[in-house]
Amino acid sequence: MKDIDNLCMNCFGELTNGSVCENCNYDNDSPTDMMYLQPKTILADRYIIGSVVTHESDAVVYMAYDTQLDTVVNIREFLPKGIANRLEGNRDVHVRERYRVNYEKYKNAFMNLWSTIIKLRNLSAVIPTFDVFELNGTAYAVSEHFESITLREFLLRSPDGNILWDQARLMFMPVLTTLEALHSNGIIHGAICPDNLVLCRDGKVRLKSFCISEANTMSSELQFTPNEGYTALEQYDNNHKMCPATDIYAFSACIFRALVGQNPPDAKSRETNDKLMIPNTIAEKIPTHIIKTLGGGLQIYPERRTQSIEVFREQLSVTPGVVAAAGQPEMIESTPVEEEEHYRGYPEYDTPAPKSRTPKVIITILVILIIAAAIAGAYFVNNGGFNKPQEDTTAPATLATHEVPDFVSPGYMQSDVQNNGAWNKQFKISFTADYSKDVAEGVIFKQSVNAGEQVNEGTEIVLTVSKGVKTEKLPDVGGMSLEEASKELEKLGFTVSTVEIYNDGGHAENSVKASYGMAPAAGEDVAVGEEIILQVYGEVVTTTQPSTEADTDE
Repeated sequence: MKDIDNLCMNCFGELTNGSVCENCNYDNDSPTDMMYLQPKTILADRYIIGSVVTHESDAVVYMAYDTQLDTVVNIREFLPKGIANRLEGNRDVHVRERYRVNYEKYKNAFMNLWSTIIKLRNLSAVIPTFDVFELNGTAYAVSEHFESITLREFLLRSPDGNILWDQARLMFMPVLTTLEALHSNGIIHGAICPDNLVLCRDGKVRLKSFCISEANTMSSELQFTPNEGYTALEQYDNNHKMCPATDIYAFSACIFRALVGQNPPDAKSRETNDKLMIPNTIAEKIPTHIIKTLGGGLQIYPERRTQSIEVFREQLSVTPGVVAAAGQPEMIESTPVEEEEHYRGYPEYDTPAPKSRTPKVIITILVILIIAAAIAGAYFVNNGGFNKPQEDTTAPATLATHEVPDFVSPGYMQSDVQNNGAWNKQFKISFTADYSKDVAEGVIFKQSVNAGEQVNEGTEIVLTVSKGVKTEKLPDVGGMSLEEASKELEKLGFTVSTVEIYNDGGHAENSVKASYGMAPAAGEDVAVGEEIILQVYGEVVTTTQPSTEADTDE
């Protein structure tokens, strides 16, 4: 094994002149955030951890060195943002109390994902992965390290910021075979963009930054960062599920960027203005069948999008006449206006899928109101209007009764109930709000009258809507005594536990460590009731070391 102390922790070349590597200019004395594994940490008796490359939604990526294969590698450590971190001096990952159950589920998903990718390592567009293991309360995946540049960087280096289809075809088409194999094995990449497509020195284009599926949607509790212009609508919207078409949308957007020289508009904005424009001078250089194919791949709603990589590949490969015969969306020319006469239209879809059920509900309510008004009008006419005296010739009306629905179990939102005309006619429904650690914000989780009860028409029912988990900003109690810190934290509703750390005499006994002394970290929004771990200095430890000859000389 190489001398670790003499290695650059970024490129793993030998240091020849101080701490700054002459090969990569990395300063090996630069500090590493204590939530990450520190450089020179050894994993599985084999891998030497180096510098931090990036921290993505579900994992942190390290440069590393494989002592068995004598080569530089990349190691992904499962460390989901906002859910897990680590305390100084402790390799084990610390999981926040409220996330412990789901953390195990997510970790298993991470292991399954990368175990599958190992099996698919021979695919041309996959960075080969050869080891997956659990350690330190988390999981790791080890992949080959390739010198590469991102597609974004490559395009920025191009003279015009874009490339022609003949060049793009050679780059993109081989990736489709890999995507098709991934989809057949149940893997949706979910984050394809010009930053996650890399051009390697061996001439191949590869996909990077695979995350577990829960990290690629806004509906998850994991932190999700959209790639503007490349993230599909279903990753923002709970009404649609991720599917192979999710990757087709992102991949189409990458081709669009390569050919046009600019990002397509963000999917959220396209819900209200679903029109893509290509400058005429550029559109003239793009084959018509490619424009039509991108039109199918960039459909805003996933159910209307090209559904499989197989079909998408065929459409990119065939001639314009064949594509037109296949019934792909026709390109609509833009309306000639003075400001846009240099543009040519891109597929515009004038029959968008419904975004929600609200319009139908509104129509239903209007119909009910019209019918009710007609009935009321007929009654008014038949009874002589205002002037005809009313005769009480009928028996007292029997008050109608209704069974109380279950407003809680189905997960209704407040708007669901407000838009239900029948319920609002049968009952007097009102709403209140309260915090809930178990129910998502906006969902009804309590009703004042039990489901299934028979009640008189007009009975008041109060529905309690979740305000989500009550949180408090965690104060910085570093440097306080344990007693003071505990009082302040418990006053806000947190529970406190402690970890004793070494005291060299420079700190008061039972005082909280001033830096990186809390988990979660100070300043975070933390759920009330969550456990806060404090690193507390123990008794002062003194040691008596025998004098050395060097000490005597001094």
